[in-house]
Amino acid sequence: MNTPAHLLVGTAIFGRPDLRGTYLAALMGAMAPDVSLYVMVAVSIWGMGVPAQTVFREYYYSDAWQSVFAVDNSFILWGLLFAVAFWRVWPKLIAFAGAGLMHLALDFPLHTHDARMHFWPVTDWVFESPISYWDRAAHAGVVGPMEFGLSLGCAFLLWWRFRDRLVWIATGVFLLLEGLSSGVWQFVF
Repeated sequence: MNTPAHLLVGTAIFGRPDLRGTYLAALMGAMAPDVSLYVMVAVSIWGMGVPAQTVFREYYYSDAWQSVFAVDNSFILWGLLFAVAFWRVWPKLIAFAGAGLMHLALDFPLHTHDARMHFWPVTDWVFESPISYWDRAAHAGVVGPMEFGLSLGCAFLLWWRFRDRLVWIATGVFLLLEGLSSGVWQFVF
């Protein structure tokens, strides 16, 4: 899924208006599995001047990059963190780790050849789904509008549950970004 959708889903499920700090913790957890990608892409393209085509066709699939993705996209590591948070009853860490796990659960069935090692360090096996959130050859034309619909539902839930203007604004921004990236506009125009 696109990162804005992860942010909306993670905060809608794990952000609680009655528990201070859980919205921000869920937001950070939902973003965490994608941070390394954004940092490595930014450094490669803008810091080192590598063409985007090289970054996304070669670097992304390199052993070095996939090793980093294995760590921050591991069900095993996120699951252990969630278990500790749940056992210790740490609401902010539950929100963080829960949103991170939700990110992985939504990404797992929606990555084809760009899939990651979700069960590292136990195995380096990669599930290559026949369905993709971005590749039109793998049904992205269907997944994109569904993803946007889920995002829209989460946005309405967040607007209804929270009375904080910053949450309302952030939700609107994330929904706008998701609308721009989900492919939903192919059906509008």
